[in-house]
Amino acid sequence: MTTTLITGATMGLGEETARRLAAVGHEVWIGARDAGRGRAVAARIGARVVPLDVLDDASVAAAADLVEAAGGLDVLVNNAGIEPRLAGNAIPTPADETAADVLRTFATNVLGVVRVTHAFWSLLHRSAAPVIVNVSSGLASLTGLSDPYSPTHFYPGLGYPASKAGVNALTVQYAKAFPAARVNAVEPGFTATALNGFAGTQTVAEGAETIVRLAQLGPDGPTGTFVSRDGVLPW
Repeated sequence: MTTTLITGATMGLGEETARRLAAVGHEVWIGARDAGRGRAVAARIGARVVPLDVLDDASVAAAADLVEAAGGLDVLVNNAGIEPRLAGNAIPTPADETAADVLRTFATNVLGVVRVTHAFWSLLHRSAAPVIVNVSSGLASLTGLSDPYSPTHFYPGLGYPASKAGVNALTVQYAKAFPAARVNAVEPGFTATALNGFAGTQTVAEGAETIVRLAQLGPDGPTGTFVSRDGVLPW
């Protein structure tokens, strides 16, 4: 059986990904900062819960120990993330965001991915078909951000696009360092979740499609790519 850990899996895309993978036979670990909420989700979809706060070294190390003791890991979905918003769900502009604001976003979206991947690296190495899926964003594409004909061109914020571009860079580097694994970044699309104040235009079922597909890649699947439902995206 394939064992999968999903960070930030108590709501939105994380919960939907967990539900879908459990339904196809994965043994799913719900990575949950709120253990009570994690237990509720796990009970609902037939999964396990592991307390995990991507901002905390001790929490992530303890989670890795628990998953290792239970038998190991095949798939890691780095889903936990934040997007800064102002009052009224407004997106901050460069004039609004300070270095401290950007650092807060990077701490979760970039350093969280590093912290979790580093802690679970040895477990994934033991898998016959290791997979890492990093949940990114279309806003990570520098091509899109700089193209006046792209919808992402008009997003004003600093920290969120920069952090997701960082996730893409991590994806490339991990794919090169871990050639036995399939390591890819996913643009789920503009999905209505708590992350964006439910402003998205897609359902979580639609947003989770590509995450779920890449979480099931075999050893002959692509690696080091940035993809959406419509195919490979430009960096």
